[in-house]
Amino acid sequence: MTVALAEPMIPVPWSIRRTRRETHDTFTLELEPTSGQGELPFAPGQFNMLYVFGAGEVPISFSGDPAKPQTPVHTVRAVGAVSRAICKLMRGDVIGVRGPFGSSWPLAEAMGSDVVLVAGGIGLAPLRPVIYRVIAQRKKYGRIALLYGARSPDDLLFQRELKQWRSSFDLEVEITLDTASSDWRGNVGVVTKLIPGGAFDPLKAVALICGPEVMMRFTVAELKRRGMRDENIYLSMERNMKCAIGLCGHCQFGPAFICKDGPVFRYDRIRDWLGIREL
Repeated sequence: MTVALAEPMIPVPWSIRRTRRETHDTFTLELEPTSGQGELPFAPGQFNMLYVFGAGEVPISFSGDPAKPQTPVHTVRAVGAVSRAICKLMRGDVIGVRGPFGSSWPLAEAMGSDVVLVAGGIGLAPLRPVIYRVIAQRKKYGRIALLYGARSPDDLLFQRELKQWRSSFDLEVEITLDTASSDWRGNVGVVTKLIPGGAFDPLKAVALICGPEVMMRFTVAELKRRGMRDENIYLSMERNMKCAIGLCGHCQFGPAFICKDGPVFRYDRIRDWLGIREL
């Protein structure tokens, strides 16, 4: 019993199998076992703590296919000392992994409903496992709409897959950029501008949102303006997580802990806290 309690705080070594540059500051890492781990099953929306010796650890959501737990995938943006160290890792390097932790997107509850995914910037990464899952189980869901906003064409993640998804009859994919050059023929503006024309029925849809908190607040407002109910809106609140098991209190969010009770929350359960500055 003592061992079971200690294990969540002990990083397990995994090897970097492959790295891929997504943008100038964002990389996707595919991991593989070093010895004896087997696989790392996870639910879309959950996260791992990734540890680099001498630098520290950070929480990073899974961004790969949940049907391939033997090769977990994480997409990392270099914004701090630890994430910059992670992005410098190369094939064959070892990284420490704790997890998986946290709550997941409500894909079972969404069966039979339309699903609208709204992503801002790197917020597409925690939603990518959802796309893999709903494509694999396509007949269990209604219409699927991905509304994705990025700063510029160079900041778009998973560009090869975006092209594949946009060419699919099973998904509606709309992309908008904050700024674009004259050769960009798509939407320009914030991602919330895509919501009024999104191909989903707000009365029988489930919304999954991930991105900067200000973007998520405005997205909720637009979805509600279209008629979506609070209990059908979910957000990923990925911030301030340190221990991942609710001990340090660093990620307390009102009465909840993001690492333990989240990071995925139903909007009606956190709406009273979402607009409070510096909470």
